[in-house]
Amino acid sequence: MRTKEFLGKHQVPFLSRNVLGDDGALEELLALGTRQLPVVSRGKEWVNGQSLKDVARIAGIDLGTVKHLPQPELVRRIDLILAAAARYLVQFPDKNLTDQLPGRPRSLAQLTWHLFNVVDAFLEHEQGIRLQEDAFRRLPADGSTRQDILDYGVDVRHRFAAWWGTAKNRTDWMAKANVYYGDVSLHEFLERTTWHSGQHSRQLQWALKEKYGIEPDQPLGPDDVAGASPMPEQIWDG
Repeated sequence: MRTKEFLGKHQVPFLSRNVLGDDGALEELLALGTRQLPVVSRGKEWVNGQSLKDVARIAGIDLGTVKHLPQPELVRRIDLILAAAARYLVQFPDKNLTDQLPGRPRSLAQLTWHLFNVVDAFLEHEQGIRLQEDAFRRLPADGSTRQDILDYGVDVRHRFAAWWGTAKNRTDWMAKANVYYGDVSLHEFLERTTWHSGQHSRQLQWALKEKYGIEPDQPLGPDDVAGASPMPEQIWDG
C-alpha cells in the first residue's frame, strides 16, 4: 500500500498487479526470480517495495535528505501501539474475533497476534536471527484464545522494554540490519517495525469504530503515528 502511495505522490506511472487474483502477475513475479512481495520492477530489475530508498532508485526519484525519528521516540511509540492493540482486542465481541478483514484472509484475532509478532520478529533479529519473509506469515497456534493472544502481547511488550533498557546505550544504529527486503540500517528496521505495527493498530481501531460501532478505548491519535516513515496514509489497500 505504502509503495503505491509513494509512487503516486512522486507522479511515477505504474501498473499494480495482485498475485493473489492474477495468475499472469504470479508468472511475471516468478520470471523475475523472486517470490518476495511487494515487488517493484522495471524491465528485468526488481527491488522489494518495502525499501522505499530502493524503490526511489529504480523509479528515478530523488529522495533528498530523509529525516528519521530518533530511536527513543520510535521505542515510545511501539510501546503505545502494543498497549493499544491489547486494549482493542479486549473490546471486540467474542463472535467477531474470527471475522475476516479487507485485503487478505486474516481475522481480527490473527491481525492482533500478527501486530505483536511484528515486534517479536525485531526482537528475534536482535538475538541474531535473520528476518525472513516467512516471519510475517506466521499465525497464532490453532485454538489460541483471546487471552492467549493478550498474554503473548504482554510478553512481547515486556521483552521489548527489557531489550531497550540495555540496547539504547550500546547499539550501532547505522549497522546493517540482517533482513530479507533490502539494504537497511538497524535504525531503519526499527522505524519500519514502528510503522508496520502502527498501521495494524490503525486497522484494529478502524474495525472497532467503523465496522462494529464501538468507541476505541484510549484511541491513538495522529501524533502517535505521524512522522513514522513510511506510514501509509490509507487504512486499507485500495
